[in-house]
Amino acid sequence: MSDVLAVPAPEHAHADRDAFLAFLEQIGVAHTTHDHPAVFRVEEGLELKASMPGAHTKNLFLKDKKQQIWLVSARQDTTVDLKRLPYVIGSDRLSFGREELLYEVLGVRPGSVTAFALLNDREKRVRFVVDQRLIDAELVNFHPMTNTATTAVTPKDFLAFLTAIGVEPIVVDFDKV
Repeated sequence: MSDVLAVPAPEHAHADRDAFLAFLEQIGVAHTTHDHPAVFRVEEGLELKASMPGAHTKNLFLKDKKQQIWLVSARQDTTVDLKRLPYVIGSDRLSFGREELLYEVLGVRPGSVTAFALLNDREKRVRFVVDQRLIDAELVNFHPMTNTATTAVTPKDFLAFLTAIGVEPIVVDFDKV
């Protein structure tokens, strides 16, 4: 993992929006960030999202019966069947992770869950699952550590971000799950 870049925050702190955006600059990932009112759920802000090009996401912070932590990022209109998903990704029964664990591991609060928060998972406790439809999109949109903004990147640059932090995603075609 010698190609993994250092996270731009002290060991005891989580990268915030500014540190995250600086990290994208450091690794050469082109991005566009739009500020907007806070959005807590996929259903909120649909009009707002309609004005931003690209695929918008929903992100699920999960834990399985064996205590493995999972982050699932899917296109906002994708159905994620939590009863079938364990068979596809090789996990045990899944349930939503506690808010305290979310902050401890990813450094974000509910409503701000984002694949970009994997930057804060220094101990690599989280297994990451991404929707094939996001990889196939022209642009993908995630919160930049806060639900008061949205950052768009190409899927190629998103994968470059994951490589830079040492995360290998499990790509799932949810249409076939």
